[in-house]
Amino acid sequence: MSTNLLLTQAAGSGGGAFAFAQIIPMILIFVVFWFFLIRPQQVRMKEHRAKIAAVKPRDQVVTGGGIVGKVTRVDDEYADVEIAQGVKIKVVKATLSDVVSPGAKPAND
Repeated sequence: MSTNLLLTQAAGSGGGAFAFAQIIPMILIFVVFWFFLIRPQQVRMKEHRAKIAAVKPRDQVVTGGGIVGKVTRVDDEYADVEIAQGVKIKVVKATLSDVVSPGAKPAND
């Protein structure tokens, strides 16, 4: 009778290790997602925010709608962008998608 009791206790104690072995793949999946998806996206967002915050007059920018123009005036929330000679629009700085370097070669040339 005591042998059956010992076998029953030994079989029951392995359940904790089995549950831990089931959690390990979930942890590994989270680590992979963190390093390959979440962390790089956070780095790109941080760089984008810094680039948009550093916009100054005479920078060439691209808006979220694809309009390309030159910044003429900047304040905390808005920027005035000249899209053609004498044509200025006021845009929210948060909608700027890119700041183009002035020496960049145009795509169609």
